[in-house]
Amino acid sequence: MTGGLLMSGAIAALFATALPAHNPSGAIVDPPPDKIVINVATVNGSGCPAGTAAVAVSPDNTAFTVTYSDYLAQVGGNSDPTAFRKNCQLNLVVAVPGGFTYAIASADYRGFASLKAGATSTEKASYYFQGSSNTASITHPFRGPLADNWQATDTTEWAQLVWSPCGVQRNFNINTEIRVNAGTSAPSSTSFMTMDSTDGELSTIYHLAWKECPAS
Repeated sequence: MTGGLLMSGAIAALFATALPAHNPSGAIVDPPPDKIVINVATVNGSGCPAGTAAVAVSPDNTAFTVTYSDYLAQVGGNSDPTAFRKNCQLNLVVAVPGGFTYAIASADYRGFASLKAGATSTEKASYYFQGSSNTASITHPFRGPLADNWQATDTTEWAQLVWSPCGVQRNFNINTEIRVNAGTSAPSSTSFMTMDSTDGELSTIYHLAWKECPAS
């Protein structure tokens, strides 16, 4: 899947919860007053078949949204033995204004879970730049009985942010997965977890942090 989205205009303050109250030298709260371009290089995974994921950039350039429509993992009953885990890896080409770099400061995930008593599930996300050994991963567990919408937020302190290299174009990778474990639930019962809302779509929002690159 390929595509490009270009947004420009008035720049608002960075999403309030994405940044700590005090930032070190070189860190800025407002994104640069220019445009950001995000191209989806590839979308791969059992949770995002071709044509089921899309990316959009917010008008203020502080966030982008990934929308899924076919992201479901399940176990038990007549479930396929391989259906207990689904994943989706986004490979993004992000062009930012010269002299700036960016990182993912926080991410919001939502979906629905139907877990029988004794069953468990997890949502996990990993973030890294192409060619970099720095990977940030966060896992959120859920436990049955549960039949409700779920939400998980990944938040990274400023000092632990994984920044795009200055002056170098590196693709950014986001690898998400949902996993369901039957545990002690009855084998005939079905437990499942989706990364989508009840109307068939989920907006996963990634909030950007910005800072200036050192003068060359």
